[in-house]
Amino acid sequence: MVIRVFIASSSGSVAIKKRQQDVVRFLEANRIEFEEVDITMSEEQRQWMYKNIPRDRLPSQGNPLPPQIFSDDHYCGDYDGFFESKESNTVFSFLGLKPSMASKKSEP
Repeated sequence: MVIRVFIASSSGSVAIKKRQQDVVRFLEANRIEFEEVDITMSEEQRQWMYKNIPRDRLPSQGNPLPPQIFSDDHYCGDYDGFFESKESNTVFSFLGLKPSMASKKSEP
């Protein structure tokens, strides 16, 4: 199972950059393996992201903004969903992970 965070490395929006950093830092701090997918560098990846977000989760106007989070091909949610799960201490469930599977133990 691979957590994929779709980001935009060349976003001009400070808010988007902060949201992306918040997700990435949380995953790193909790030793959750993930892959960053930069949609500004790959039109194919951008189209895949747009196509795989459920219709009922799409914004009413425009395209969905990064970060968007997937577990393999399953859509987990956007930053707002991630933030809500972080606040309610349910991030592992949000990501479709069991806490014991998500974090690696440090090796001596």
